[in-house]
Amino acid sequence: SQRGEAVRGVALRLNLPSASGAPVRADIGVAKTLRKRTQIRHAVVRALVLLESLFALACVGLIWFSVSNGLLPLNRLRAGLNARDGDDLEPIAATQVPYELEPVVSAFNGLLDKVGEGARARQEFLANVAHQLRTPLAGLKTQLEWLGARHAEPETAQSVKLMLSATERMIRQTNQLLALARAEPGHFEKTRLEPVALNALVEEAVQSFVERATLKSIDLGFDLLPLTVMGDRFLLRDLIDNLIDNAIRYTPPHGTVTVACRPDGEGGWLTVEDNGPGIPPARREQVFSRYVRLDDKTTGSGLGLAIVRDIAVVHGAALAIADGAGGRGALFSVHFP
Repeated sequence: SQRGEAVRGVALRLNLPSASGAPVRADIGVAKTLRKRTQIRHAVVRALVLLESLFALACVGLIWFSVSNGLLPLNRLRAGLNARDGDDLEPIAATQVPYELEPVVSAFNGLLDKVGEGARARQEFLANVAHQLRTPLAGLKTQLEWLGARHAEPETAQSVKLMLSATERMIRQTNQLLALARAEPGHFEKTRLEPVALNALVEEAVQSFVERATLKSIDLGFDLLPLTVMGDRFLLRDLIDNLIDNAIRYTPPHGTVTVACRPDGEGGWLTVEDNGPGIPPARREQVFSRYVRLDDKTTGSGLGLAIVRDIAVVHGAALAIADGAGGRGALFSVHFP
């Protein structure tokens, strides 16, 4: 060691000639500290560690990029499926996915086809049953009315009245089932849309409810301005009928129901306002679900507002519920584009 520091030395012994001819022995020694050698080794280690770190990071980045790029088709497929409506059963285009996913997409399209066939069969069955029931129920109502007019005995008249009331409920529910089948968003054809004078349709619909409103001493009025919308006349009539029927059904005697329509710069509004018990804000979305009724004391099937919602959807209209004038009752508004 040299001054407490390790050294590395080399010694060389030589026999050199002399003037006298006798060889002269000489020893040569060289020594060097290990400091520079250690520094070089440390520098090499640091460089290797840095290179290995960079190489590892590059590998991680390459793997992340490869995996992310490979999963992009799946992410697009997931986003497309999440963006669909619940009744959108259109097959997935196989050209938009890589070759590896084609078997999965093909199997999924097969499942969509089966679901679509089941939905179509259900809707056709519902429409056929509702359509087939309308004629015999109408005949039954006519016979009961004839029977009630010719038998004035109290017991017979009461029985006939109950049967007639039950028949009318069945007719109404049958008509609602038929309207529900017609308004199913997944089976509605946009080609059925045509210009419809909504104010004339509302005026026609209101007339058919005058007698019911009179029986409950309800002031049924309308405020109509000329308004033409693109729609299906029969479905729009179902929408108007169900809104007015709902208002009269839940408005107490001596109440008011007002039906109005007016144009605006972006389309037009149809509103039905009453001063009945109203609908709590927390339940306003719930009432558009099928078979949901807020008042068990009032007869009904819970389909009316579900039909209104479906008809509004297929017409691209916005449906909303708010409080009536003065915070009383309910205000149903439909905005047509």
